[in-house]
Amino acid sequence: MEITSGQLFVYGSLRSGFHHPAYAYISRYFTLIGNAQIKGLLFDMGEYPAAVPAADNNFILGELYQINHMNEFSWAMAQLDDYEGLNTEADETPLYRREIADVYRDNQVVKAWVYWFNGSVAGKPKIASGDVLEFKKYKS
Repeated sequence: MEITSGQLFVYGSLRSGFHHPAYAYISRYFTLIGNAQIKGLLFDMGEYPAAVPAADNNFILGELYQINHMNEFSWAMAQLDDYEGLNTEADETPLYRREIADVYRDNQVVKAWVYWFNGSVAGKPKIASGDVLEFKKYKS
């Protein structure tokens, strides 16, 4: 996969407010630029959120990060790919896929990597706010 951006958009367990152990990894290799949003829909899969791209004006709230050292980008992203379930056996379908997408921040559009859900969201509840952290507080 060609490196076209050293930026990463996260919306779930990798966000700073989630306090997930994986965030320690993110904060070691990436610097938080700030809050941002991406066009998409967010669904509650039970144990994790699922984001799917959308062409309309539905937005998912999250955080935008920049890799600290571009020479570490491929290795850092490979670790995140493993965390997000992209590395599967030959007969398995990956849970997520990583793609470059438009991310909106401070009236600017930048290109960043995002992990989109790679399965069906049929029958799953939509997270109307587009914010996993807000939804998690409401749910608990």
